[in-house]
Amino acid sequence: MATLHVGMTTLLHAVEVTGIVAFACSGFIEARRKKMDMVGVFTVAFITAFGGGSLRDLLLDRRPLFWVEHQEYPILIFVLALLAVPFLRHLQHAVTERAIVLADALGLGLFSVTGTSLALDADMPLFVSVMMGVITGIFGGVLRDMICNEIPLVFRRGHLYATCSFAGCWVYLLLDRAHVAQAVSVGLATVVVFALRMLAVRFDWKLPG
Repeated sequence: MATLHVGMTTLLHAVEVTGIVAFACSGFIEARRKKMDMVGVFTVAFITAFGGGSLRDLLLDRRPLFWVEHQEYPILIFVLALLAVPFLRHLQHAVTERAIVLADALGLGLFSVTGTSLALDADMPLFVSVMMGVITGIFGGVLRDMICNEIPLVFRRGHLYATCSFAGCWVYLLLDRAHVAQAVSVGLATVVVFALRMLAVRFDWKLPG
């Protein structure tokens, strides 16, 4: 049992790191679009990567916050920011538009699943666990858009966004209740969120007005 718990913790840690990198990349790209300097690039990436998880930890009364507990996370963002700034100067606008959609969709899926899993581990009710997953997935992007003086993507009547997170969280929860292997549950639920988001962008899926 102890070995299983360690394995699950390691898996979620890996998913969390991947989600951080994905959301940080969307922050880098958005900061580049706004022509920010190095400080701005790092700040936007930091807020995007850690905003949702920080709110989740506060609501679940988890201390310290996940990025405070793992100082390697903000260090990783700092190093990536140093590497990203010269690289982003050479990207074309059309490329950055596509890249931010891909990075954001991946981060949305990974963080949504992580948030739901942590809420379940904290013995939260099922619906609350799903909402914690959605909050973890979307709130970093909300803060990113606010910092960049944009209406947050999730609040615009645009392509499905939070709905994709909501659906993927339920997929994870149902697979978990069915005792499907953790790696499979995490992978499938992340793919569901990512695929729904990309399909929504491709086929212009929107909620009714």
